[in-house]
Amino acid sequence: MNPFHPAPEQLPAEIAVFPLSGALLLPGGKLPLNIFEPRYLALVLDSLADGRMFGMVQGNPAAPETSRGGGLYHVGCLGRISSFAETEDGRLLITLSGLLRFRIAEELAPRRGYRRARADYEPYLDDLDPPEPGDLPREAILAALKPYFVAKGIDANWSAIEQMSCPTLVTTLSMVCPFAVAEKQALLEAATPAERADGLVALLRMAAHGTSLGGGDLPPGGRPS
Repeated sequence: MNPFHPAPEQLPAEIAVFPLSGALLLPGGKLPLNIFEPRYLALVLDSLADGRMFGMVQGNPAAPETSRGGGLYHVGCLGRISSFAETEDGRLLITLSGLLRFRIAEELAPRRGYRRARADYEPYLDDLDPPEPGDLPREAILAALKPYFVAKGIDANWSAIEQMSCPTLVTTLSMVCPFAVAEKQALLEAATPAERADGLVALLRMAAHGTSLGGGDLPPGGRPS
């Protein structure tokens, strides 16, 4: 257990949310962010002053726009700022470490230009317990990954990949592979780490063959809200 991670009773009921389509944060993952817009600089600075946590949420192109901005998926991931650096041109370079998923129970009034929400963590408290490597299909992932790299022209460090634990491998690939927004959301909403791994294998296989999922045909493990 990471000593810097909050206990369930320490999770913030109200959180800032950073809407960014295509940028997936998963529990246990690390997401680097280059912050330069004034409202998101305010979000990060406020978060640094109060618990160092905020939520990442993808924009949902199928959801109607509201007075507060574009439509959002209802499920995101709470992250903790685990490192940050200032630049001379006024940016913040941060790393956000994924803690657990949440459902947006209610969107709140914005603060200093950034969006906020009341978060419901109850369905996702198991995210605070790391998955067991033996529960995940490591060989199937590696077998699907090789033709995916060939199809995408990616020259990967295969030795480093083989040394990753399976949970880290699933989380890293789900976050960094250039899947479509709906596909990334399906991986985020997978009911279990094993279902996320199965969905990842399906996406890798389809991408290697030049196909993608249709809007109503998602991999096992989750359907965007």
